[in-house]
Amino acid sequence: MPRKAVRLNNDEGDESRAAAMAVPSGRGSRLVRLGWMATGIAGGMLAEGARQLAQGNRPKVKDLLLTPANARRMTDQLAKLRGAAMKVGQLLSMESGDLLPPVLSDILARLRSDARAMPKAQVKAVLDANWGKGWETQFHHFSFTPLAAASIGQVHRAQTHDGRDLAIKIQYPGVRESIDSDVDNVAGLLRLSGLLPKEMDIKPLLRDAKRQLHDESDYLKEGGFLQRYCDLLVDAPAFALPKLHSDLTTQSVLAMDYMAGVPIESLIDEPQAVRNRVMNLLFDLLLREAFEFRLVQTDPNFANYQYDPVTGQLILLDFGATRVYKAAMVNHFKQLIKGAMLQDRAAMRAACLAIGYFEESTQDRHVQAVLDIGEQALEPFCKEDGYDFGTSDLPERIRSGVIALGMDKEFWTVPPTDAMLLERKFGGLYLLAIRLNAQVNLRALAQAALFPRKRLHDSA
Repeated sequence: MPRKAVRLNNDEGDESRAAAMAVPSGRGSRLVRLGWMATGIAGGMLAEGARQLAQGNRPKVKDLLLTPANARRMTDQLAKLRGAAMKVGQLLSMESGDLLPPVLSDILARLRSDARAMPKAQVKAVLDANWGKGWETQFHHFSFTPLAAASIGQVHRAQTHDGRDLAIKIQYPGVRESIDSDVDNVAGLLRLSGLLPKEMDIKPLLRDAKRQLHDESDYLKEGGFLQRYCDLLVDAPAFALPKLHSDLTTQSVLAMDYMAGVPIESLIDEPQAVRNRVMNLLFDLLLREAFEFRLVQTDPNFANYQYDPVTGQLILLDFGATRVYKAAMVNHFKQLIKGAMLQDRAAMRAACLAIGYFEESTQDRHVQAVLDIGEQALEPFCKEDGYDFGTSDLPERIRSGVIALGMDKEFWTVPPTDAMLLERKFGGLYLLAIRLNAQVNLRALAQAALFPRKRLHDSA
C-alpha cells in the first residue's frame, strides 16, 4: 500500500501572511495584466490633469505620469506578473537607476524585493504537473508557506519519508514560456509612457534580461551549476553548499538540501575578526570564480549567502544566474586590475578598450572619464595594508562619476553584458563589506588569484 503523507502545511494564516497571489500563467492573461496597468496609468493621468487644471496649473505630461498613485499602479502590476516583468525592473534599477527619474527609480527598486507568494492551489498544481498526482505520499511533511519568494519562483521546506530535509524551489507557472514577450511588452510600455530617457539605449539590457531569464528558469541547468560548484569547492571547507536531489528535480522544480543559517547582514554585531574573515572569503571566492573557474554566480543579492554560526561556514545558495566566462574576457579583467595596482593608465586603457567600455573613436575626455571611474572602482585593490570599507564613500564617488558620464548625451556606450554582470557582482560585495564595516586586503587576494602559487588558504 502507498504510504500516506503525514503532514501537509495547510495553515491559511501562514498563507495570508505570505501575501499569496496567483501568478497569471497564460500569455493572454499576462498581456491583459499589462493592459490594466496602461489603462490605470492613463486614467490616473486624466484625473490628475483635471485636478491640476482646476487649480489653474498647466501640468506637463511627464509630471502627470510620475505621480505617486501611478507609481503604485505600475509597481503593483509588475509585481503581480513576476518573472520577466520584475526582472526588467530589477535590471533597469541596478544598471541605470541613478540616471532615471526618481519616481521611476523607486518603482524599479521596489521590484527587487516585492515578490508575492503563490497560493496553495497554484503550488499544488505546479507540483502535480512536475511530480505527478499523489506526490504527497513521498513526504512526511510539506510546507505550503514559502521560505522565500522572488521574481522567478519560491522556496518551500519539506521532509521526505526517507529522512531527507529539503528546500524545494518551485517556478511560477508561465514564466518560462512568456519571457520574450513579457520583456518586450514591459519595455515597450515603459518607453511609450515616457518614463525612460529617449537617449537611453536599453536594447543590450533587454537582451541580457531575456538571456538571464531563460537561464534562470531552467532548473535542470541550475542544478548542474550547483553540482559544478560543489565539485570546484571541494578543497574549500570554509564554504557549505546544498546537495542536489536529482530524483525530485525537473526544469521547473529544484530539490536540494535545506541548510540552516543566519542572514549574512546579521553579522554586523559579530566581532571585527569574524566580519573581516567572511568578507575575505567572499572576495577570494569571487576572484577564484572569475580567474580560476571562469564560472561566476553573478547575482549580488545578499540573500544568496548565509552564515552558520556553529561551524563558521559560509552557505552558498542560488546558482540560477551563473555565467561561463571566456578566457579572453578574464584576461582583459586581469590586465585591468594589474594596471590599477601598478597605477598604469595605459595598461588600463588597453584593457578597457578590449573589454568594450569604449571604442577607438571615443573622445579622449570620455576615455579619461571611464578610466577615472575604473581607478575609483579598483581603489580597494591598490591599498598595501588593506581597505577599510566601513569608512569608505566609494559607492557615492563611483555613482557621481557614472551619473556625470551617463548624462553626457555624446556618450551612451553600454559595455558587454559579461562586463556589467561582473561589475555588479563586485559592487554587491563592496556594498556588503560596507554594511559589515569590514576590512579586506584585496591587493593580497588579487595577487593570490592572479598568481596561484601565492594563494592564501583558509580553513574553517
